[in-house]
Amino acid sequence: MILENGLIRTLDPQVPTQRALAIAGASIAGGVGVHETALASPEVVDLGGRVVAPGLSDSHVHFPTWALAQREVKLDGCTSLDEALARIRQAPRQAEGRWLRGYGWRSGDWEPRREPTRHDLDAIAPDVPAAMIAKDYHSIWLNSAALARANGDLEVPGGVVERDERGNPTGVLREEAAWRFKDRHMLVPDEEYLEAMRGGVRLANERGVTAVHDKDGWLGALRLWQQLDERGALSLRVWQSIPYDLLDEAAALGLRSGFGGPLLRLGYLKVFMDGTLGSGTALMLDGSGVRITSRDELAGIVRRGAAAGFPVAVHAIGDGANRDALDAFEETRDEWAPKGLRPRIEHAQLLAAEDLPRFAQLGVACSVQFSHAPSDRDLADRLWAGKTDGAYAFRSLLETGAVLANGSDAPIEELDPLAGIRAGVRRTIDGRGAWHPEQTLTVDQAFRATCVTPAWLAGEERRRGTLVPGHAADLVVLDRDPWEDLDAQVVATMVAGRWVHNPPPWN
Repeated sequence: MILENGLIRTLDPQVPTQRALAIAGASIAGGVGVHETALASPEVVDLGGRVVAPGLSDSHVHFPTWALAQREVKLDGCTSLDEALARIRQAPRQAEGRWLRGYGWRSGDWEPRREPTRHDLDAIAPDVPAAMIAKDYHSIWLNSAALARANGDLEVPGGVVERDERGNPTGVLREEAAWRFKDRHMLVPDEEYLEAMRGGVRLANERGVTAVHDKDGWLGALRLWQQLDERGALSLRVWQSIPYDLLDEAAALGLRSGFGGPLLRLGYLKVFMDGTLGSGTALMLDGSGVRITSRDELAGIVRRGAAAGFPVAVHAIGDGANRDALDAFEETRDEWAPKGLRPRIEHAQLLAAEDLPRFAQLGVACSVQFSHAPSDRDLADRLWAGKTDGAYAFRSLLETGAVLANGSDAPIEELDPLAGIRAGVRRTIDGRGAWHPEQTLTVDQAFRATCVTPAWLAGEERRRGTLVPGHAADLVVLDRDPWEDLDAQVVATMVAGRWVHNPPPWN
């Protein structure tokens, strides 16, 4: 196949643009014109002035959770508790025993400000268990019927159970308490997940996504992806995390990072250092917040991971959590660096000035979400007042030499890489001025963080991420050049030389 009569953005620094692209099977054959190719009787696709770029990646997505959330009550954007309750009230009524689920609420956005309680949900959903997951997925809001499922078993180390003045649970659980409740009492059948994931893969392809780093690290996620692949419904590349507490089992089987096939591979160990901004549980240098994993514990996990051939990806939001994580990686560097492992800190939302250059110095990648900056700006200005010069410091990180990868953290933000790129370049999503404009990125920087770095983190920089000969034919066709107009939209998507969304010809 030859794609011609358009602009090819290769993201190769040596030859950044081409006038045509030749594809042989699943790979790029070259950036050539029709009369220069050695392909026999190629299919010629007229781009009609459109633009081709490498396939878009999402470096941090909770894919099964996001796919399932497309079927749940959406509470993001609510400006009051009453608005959230109105949306829940309008949801289709559930059969007896079936869960009423929703996600996306953030009480910090509500006026007047107040935390929700089980009584609020009881008033509109008294007969079915109801669970509303917060925007950051670190808190869960339950009604009385849902709380009854736990039979009082709510407390867990690293968890927070909100209680009223009488000591009774209010219905809001945070951190480990929320996750344990979800894992024990809100189990979803595989077939429901698989049906949702089929639709999720199609939607991701429509948005130009050809690869994801899946952060749903529970073992069932890997099983779901395998079943989707076996059924021929997997049309993007998945780099799958696993919980660090499964490391011994994986090592005993001889598994290591990179194990798998062309579409599904094992990635990295997943660890949490702290909570989140929205739940008020980010670990700060002033001692506030929730510590989930200590510096010493992380160092031990990194050592064990290195011995078994697994890099570590650690969630760190607050400046205290990020320092602890960097300290642990520095302490263990002689054990993971010689093996070529590529550890990463997820989010890195607030950094002390002295910690900014340490990512590059240590060789620790920074996996961020461009869309979080404009989305979180008001909350960050209020909760981190006086500190936001070090918040979502994307340009500063690049200028110190850090490796920067972009994701969505969907379903916390929407799985839409072009929207994320726009957020990284504009630092606004609502027409207001850019938040901390000194941290805005160029279009080229934002695209590289969305295409090139994710492939590098997965150890596949010699196979994909740029449109050069020998690399996988993973690409997106755009209606215009985003280097000139950021509002470009996806026309078609290809994975491994196969159109997975809207094959040509196009009008």
